[in-house]
Parts: sequence; C-alpha cells; structure tokens
Amino acid sequence: MSKIMVVEDDAALREIYSIRITAEGYDVVSAGDGEEALAVAVREKPDLILSDVMMPKISGFDMLDILRSTPETASIKVIMMTALSADDQRERGERLGADRYLVKSQVGIEDVVNTIHEVLGDKPAAAPAPEAQATPAPEAQSAPTPETPATPTGPAPIPTEPATETPATPAEPTPAPEAPSEPTPQAENEPAAPAQ
Repeated sequence: MSKIMVVEDDAALREIYSIRITAEGYDVVSAGDGEEALAVAVREKPDLILSDVMMPKISGFDMLDILRSTPETASIKVIMMTALSADDQRERGERLGADRYLVKSQVGIEDVVNTIHEVLGDKPAAAPAPEAQATPAPEAQSAPTPETPATPTGPAPIPTEPATETPATPAEPTPAPEAPSEPTPQAENEPAAPAQ
C-alpha cells in the first residue's frame, strides 16, 4: 500500500488528515514542519507528501524546492495546501513542481482524499462505481416487469363491463361472443311478450 506523509504545523489538522488518510488504507507518516519533513522523506520514502505551505523553520515551498533538487526525493508526488489563494502563490507551487495545489478554504477533507487518489492514480472509488452501475441495471429490468402486468390489468375492466357476456363466456369459451348475441334478443322478446 502507498505511503503518505502529512506535513502540517497545526497538530489538530495533522491528526485529522492522518486519521482520514489511514482510513483509506494508506500508511501514514507525519511531520510538523518543513525541516522535519525533509528528514522523514529521505528516511521513509513516501509515495506522496501532503504539505502545508506556511510552516516554521522551512516553508512548504522551500521544502518542495529541496525535495525536487534531491535525487532520492525528486520523484515523490507532492500536494501543496495553503490558506493563500493568490495566483502568484499557485504559480510558484506549480513552478517548483507541485503535483497539485489546493486552497484550504476551497476544499474539504474528502476533496483532499480524492486528490490523493487522483495523483497516485489508484482511485479505489472507481471499483465500486461499476458495481453501483450494475446494481441499478437489474432494478431497471425488474421495474418494467411490474409495469407489464399493470397494462393488462387496465384493459381487463373494459371487457368486464358487459356483465351479460361474462357468464356466457364460461359456457362457450370460443364462440360465446357470437352465439349469445343471437339468442339474447329472442330470449328477451319471448319473455317480453307474455309480460305485455
């Protein structure tokens, strides 16, 4: 499994990110500033570094510059996070070789996790997506089945309205519609004559 290093001088934020990233199945190491991060990066060789920009001792930008200049750490993927949304800061991060640059006020922790998956190219969320698409397909097939019986049920009341034909139908299943129509007027005429 990939190893992620979280570099954040705010201990509470560092803990939150570490817990959430660990929940995704990654191994997580952390550092509280850029200087410590450089030592940990050489020792632990993480696959990706999620780093704050504004930190004591060595800033995230300076740390990134050193990482890219050091052969042992040059290929580590880096996501920079900052409270600064200025374009010049973003351009600086991209110029130094950041794989992504996120503004803290514009993203939530799930956005950060999704960005980690994208940068690493593992995207485990892609595996459940086809299953989720496969699940609705059977449901879609079962949905028309109830509709089909509903359609015959609709026309059924229409033949049921002529009640006189319904009893004649069981007596003579096939010729019933023709035979009862002729005797019915005669039967009605005969009783009608004695009644008058």
